[in-house]
Amino acid sequence: MSITVNGLDALKKLAGNDLGTSEWIEVTQDRIDTFADATGDHQWIHVDPERAAAGPFGAPIAHGYLTLSLFIPLFTELLDVQGVATKVNYGLDKVRFPAPVKVGSRIRLTGKLAEVTEVPGGVQIAVDGTIEIEDGPKPAAVLRSLSRFYA
Repeated sequence: MSITVNGLDALKKLAGNDLGTSEWIEVTQDRIDTFADATGDHQWIHVDPERAAAGPFGAPIAHGYLTLSLFIPLFTELLDVQGVATKVNYGLDKVRFPAPVKVGSRIRLTGKLAEVTEVPGGVQIAVDGTIEIEDGPKPAAVLRSLSRFYA
C-alpha cells in the first residue's frame, strides 16, 4: 500500500519513517533475457539455462543491475509524491548484492525514508532499501537511493 504525500512540506514530515513493503514480483527468464538484450550483457550465468543449471547457483541468476533497476517500480508502490513539478533519480550509495536472484524467484522492497535534505528548488530524499528474496536467508540488494523532487 502506497503512502501518498502532496508537496515538499509533506514529504519533509516523512523523514525517518518506514515506507512499508511492496508486493512480490517474479524474476522470469524472459525478464533476464530482455535485460541482457538491452544492456548487451549475455553472460551464460544469466541467459543459458542449461549451462547455468550446472553452474555455481544451480540455475540462471538475474544480473545484479537488473535487480537494482527493479528498485524503481517497487519503490513507486511505497511512496507517491504529488504536487511537485519534477522527480529525478539522483544516484545511489552503498549498493551491495548479498545473494543472487535465481530465475523464478520473487522479490520485494522494504524501504525507509532515511533523510530529507533541502536542495536549491526542492528536496533530496535518501531511501534505505532492501530487496528481499522470498524465502531467502539473505537479501538480493541493500542500498541507499537518492532522489530529488522539485517544486
